[in-house]
Amino acid sequence: MAGTIPAAAPFFGAEEREAVDRVLRSGMVAQGPEVAAFEQEFAQIVAGRTSVAVNSGTSGLHLALIAMGVGPGDEVIVPSFSFAATANVVALVGATPVFVDVEPDHFCIDPAAVEAAITSRTAAIMPVHLYGHPADMVRLGEIAERHGLAIIEDACQAHAAALHGTPVGAFGKTAVFSLYPTKNMTSGEGGMVVTDDPEIARKLRLLRNQGMEKRYENEVVGFNMRMTDLHAAIGRVQLGRLAGWTEQRRANAAYLDAGIAGSGIVTPAVAAGATHVYHQYTVRVSDEAFPGGRDAFAARLTERGVGSGVYYPVPIHRLPSFGLTLDLPETERAAREVLSLPVHPSLSEGDLKTVVEAVVGQ
Repeated sequence: MAGTIPAAAPFFGAEEREAVDRVLRSGMVAQGPEVAAFEQEFAQIVAGRTSVAVNSGTSGLHLALIAMGVGPGDEVIVPSFSFAATANVVALVGATPVFVDVEPDHFCIDPAAVEAAITSRTAAIMPVHLYGHPADMVRLGEIAERHGLAIIEDACQAHAAALHGTPVGAFGKTAVFSLYPTKNMTSGEGGMVVTDDPEIARKLRLLRNQGMEKRYENEVVGFNMRMTDLHAAIGRVQLGRLAGWTEQRRANAAYLDAGIAGSGIVTPAVAAGATHVYHQYTVRVSDEAFPGGRDAFAARLTERGVGSGVYYPVPIHRLPSFGLTLDLPETERAAREVLSLPVHPSLSEGDLKTVVEAVVGQ
């Protein structure tokens, strides 16, 4: 509908265009100096960890698992309430994704469910910092240490989020960020794997580039999952915008919190010590809160010119690609009730007012 406030709005300005032109003028468009610079600069938001650029967040998760030695016979504990890539990459390395429930307040993996799912085959835990809210990395870290497990953070939606002052990406042995267009920052397409282990970093660099550091000296069987200098140049500009954009997202979320309070629609909770970066501003809409439930509520928003999104309507374990029947009650409830409202930095105060009025029915 014309005039609808979009649920997401990627921004590319004159600086991004100039960055692309600079690379085109240089003639170096494949992986080169822009990628190297982007990696060094990205490290600043993950406590100085080594950063390795790849062509997507999914590729990053895939390579992280391989670099950490996860493969056939292993199990990786994942939340079922996430994007399918979280589990796809586990299956792609020949391991088994073990789906567990999420906790109800922040939609992140439930540490108690994680501990209950550990077996002799468990190799790793993959928490997802869903919607930009950090998972409970304190409890998950304790569980991982107690059982000798690796943690691979799926931080694809959580650039600059933090818990008790530690940025996401600096808890697990590896972590992965997506740079897809709708994320809090983008390179057009791409991903970043971060680690504190030099050997894992070297494996990642080999794996993304056909298994070689030196041309034609292929040390392992690898992939072509490189980031181009064109994408890195865009990413460097966006990285410089990230802090300001994050503050705007948080301010927009605070406005929505205040405006929606008391409406019966459940606004996003924030854990003590957590910095939520609101990749999505995700509310709960129960059948009791709105006649007809979430989908009827979304239709009303559309009628009033407000875009929204459902992330995610079908838990991963029930997708045809996995087809499992599991008892994950909080996951199923979230899939029925969640709805993400516009929160992106491009919203005007008038837009925010329109969103609130549409939600509360004014």
